[in-house]
Amino acid sequence: MMQPRSLHRRRDCLRAAGAALLLAAGGPSLSAPPAGPDNPDAIPTWQKLRVALFQQRPIAPAGDWLRLVLPVRAEDAAIVPVAVETRPDSSPAHAIESLYLVIDNNPSPLAAVFRFGPRSGRADLETRVRIDEYTHVRAIAQTRDGQLHMALGYVKASGGCSAPPGKDAQAAQATLGRMRLQVQPPPQPGAAQVAQLMISHPNSSGLAMDQVSRLYAPPHFVRQLTVTLAGEPVLSADLDFAISENPHFRFYVQPHGDAELKAEIVDNEDLKFHTALMLRASGS
Repeated sequence: MMQPRSLHRRRDCLRAAGAALLLAAGGPSLSAPPAGPDNPDAIPTWQKLRVALFQQRPIAPAGDWLRLVLPVRAEDAAIVPVAVETRPDSSPAHAIESLYLVIDNNPSPLAAVFRFGPRSGRADLETRVRIDEYTHVRAIAQTRDGQLHMALGYVKASGGCSAPPGKDAQAAQATLGRMRLQVQPPPQPGAAQVAQLMISHPNSSGLAMDQVSRLYAPPHFVRQLTVTLAGEPVLSADLDFAISENPHFRFYVQPHGDAELKAEIVDNEDLKFHTALMLRASGS
């Protein structure tokens, strides 16, 4: 088990190495405006991640059809609520196919990649994340026609990735993998329904010190999520430890007669869990 000083030294070395790589690759010049709340494009981490994920593809600012909702100052950096809200577009080509959630100053900036299937109804999403230090948060949506659009926010919070867990290890292990799936009745026939998935899982970052042993527990987090309706895709996601302890997701599902709504998760230890709920044509 890595000791505290060794871990901090390793993180410092990794950050220094990352900065050296950025400069070697032709990073921002000394005359460039400093990175900060008013200059989100200058964040070195974002500059590298942008190229890795999207190469040189243009990313347009989000219009009024894509909105990122998050607190300006978080009450608890370990459970920061994040919501992506959309306004349905009449053009199928403009429908959101995937959504990238990026937290610039987290140890692992790419928090999640969500993909919306034909049974999602709409690409609205809510979850809770860890914030390690004051940072920009980005929601980059890719539409079916291949266009990229970004909504941006800034959160004042720190220490979320190294915060101690809410449960002790024994209690967390006793409820590991339990899931609860709920669906609200649609506001009108044929409308998309709001679904909520709650997962009991420590989602350990590997950066939180055990207050008893004074050691760092290894990372243990949900890495994949799949939701289907009658076997058809609703939502899938690749996740990182930036998602908070006991992951919580709100999303939409499009009714499909009498059908089974099923959620499955896989964590980074390859443990698999699932739950299911039968939806009726007249409601949940």
